[in-house]
Amino acid sequence: MRSRRESVISHLILVIGTIIALYPALSILILALSKRGARPSALGVPRSFTLDNFARAWSGGGFDSALLSSATVAFSVVVVTVTLSVLTGYALAWLRVPMGATILGVLLIGLVLPYEGVIVPLHSLIKDMGLINTTAALILPQIGLSVSLGVFWMHTYFRGIPKSLPEAASIDGASRFQTLTKVLLPAALPGVSALALIVFLYAWNDFLLALVLVPDNVDVRTAPLSLSFFAGNVKGADIGVTAAAAVIVALPLVIVYFFLQRNFINGLLGGAVKE
Repeated sequence: MRSRRESVISHLILVIGTIIALYPALSILILALSKRGARPSALGVPRSFTLDNFARAWSGGGFDSALLSSATVAFSVVVVTVTLSVLTGYALAWLRVPMGATILGVLLIGLVLPYEGVIVPLHSLIKDMGLINTTAALILPQIGLSVSLGVFWMHTYFRGIPKSLPEAASIDGASRFQTLTKVLLPAALPGVSALALIVFLYAWNDFLLALVLVPDNVDVRTAPLSLSFFAGNVKGADIGVTAAAAVIVALPLVIVYFFLQRNFINGLLGGAVKE
């Protein structure tokens, strides 16, 4: 049993870590809620709050179309990536796939290859396909870059499920697809949710692809790219309005994580089914 001293030290470390983690986000939120020119209190908290910065950021940055574009890209990438990862991970984990180990080795290249190293040939490929400045130019590459992680993730997760589950389903006459959808997939739901959240965060926050592949089409600019243009193109911009724009861009991520946090944590811990 831990001593009182160990408990106090552990809680103190957690409190310090929480403060360090939350300080940047709280600072931006305070700036977003502060009136321009208003002097903060001794604790750095504004004496009066305002939502004017959010209204100015929303009207001046075109974030309505940017958020819609980011949502379209992120959800499309998540749906396709998770579907392909579940099917491929299941096949490599439980079925006799010819050269399955080789396939996993090839997919490993997608995990270790530097992201910046593919952006130039990727731009050339997308340009030859005539997809520059289109939504497809953001969706297709991000699916390709995410599938490697997704397949490894689901392969590892499926391999951690007890063999007795698919064997019992097979004895009961279930097909392979029924075994996947009705037995293995419910058991692997925390892993699927964690993968979906990771891919969503990656797709929503991606900046380099949007900067290189959709530089001229305002209608398909993503939220991070719009935030960059909004913050960098206006000389002498109000820092409060810029902070409000950053909060607008980050808010969907907070909402998605709020609803998926339990499954996300369970997925990271390895799932709920143990032998």
